Amino acid sequence: MTGEAPGWSTLLGIGIVSAATLAVGISLGWWLDGLLHTFPVLILVGIALGIAGGVCYTIVQIRPFLKQ
Repeated sequence: MTGEAPGWSTLLGIGIVSAATLAVGISLGWWLDGLLHTFPVLILVGIALGIAGGVCYTIVQIRPFLKQ
């Protein structure tokens, strides 16, 4: 695996998980904003957490391909 490029299934999985973490973060933020009447604070927090989750997952998945 070292030195090889990630396959299309790995890249597709990263894209799907990144989109899903962002969607979950936005959805939870929107729901909590409606519940607590804090619009748009928790949506922004959800976006930030979704992006962070996607980036962390991407790093974990790509790291084996970057080792020399």
